[in-house]
Amino acid sequence: MDAVIKKFPGQIPDIGKGPEIERPSRAEAEAAVRTLIAWAGDDPNREGLRDTPRRVTDAYTEFFQGYNECPLDALSRTFDEVGGYNDIVLLRDIDVHSHCEHHMIPFIGKAHVAYYPTDKVVGISKLARLVDIFANRLQTQETMTAQIAHAIDQALKPRGVAVMIEAVHQCMSLRGVHKPDVATITTQFIGAFQEDTQEQMRFLSLIRGNGL
Repeated sequence: MDAVIKKFPGQIPDIGKGPEIERPSRAEAEAAVRTLIAWAGDDPNREGLRDTPRRVTDAYTEFFQGYNECPLDALSRTFDEVGGYNDIVLLRDIDVHSHCEHHMIPFIGKAHVAYYPTDKVVGISKLARLVDIFANRLQTQETMTAQIAHAIDQALKPRGVAVMIEAVHQCMSLRGVHKPDVATITTQFIGAFQEDTQEQMRFLSLIRGNGL
């Protein structure tokens, strides 16, 4: 599998809830789907397509539910009793299903998330939930990688954060250059991981299962 490796630049991304906008009604959303069906060249009133606007709207409600949730809330419940533990906490191979904001086509892959705790930790399921919240929005992979890292940094104040996402973009596989199975890899390092390349190498080694 070929790979395109990117690092996100240094600016801090928006890590709150989605933008405050006036959303169209469900009826307006379904009408928009009917318009797209007709624009594609089919009859939205034929039997096989009659319920498609409702199904698409239902699917979009699920795909983009991350706009209804605040990522920082997912990390709000922490635990101070860590028994002196101050080594790396890492979740690898978190499933990622998101949609490219340029073409609204899926990109699918894995996220790997790590941090060095200071005086508190968060439940590991909450880290996976954080990934889901950002993934369930229209995204670029670069932005999502940075959002996850900075949300952990802001909520937990750890000594360091590392995030890596590997994903295949269907907008590249199914259209345009038609190059399937090309993986895009993005990384974001904060604190100890940014300052020490040995920590970066340890993170990457743990992801690949090559030891501690």
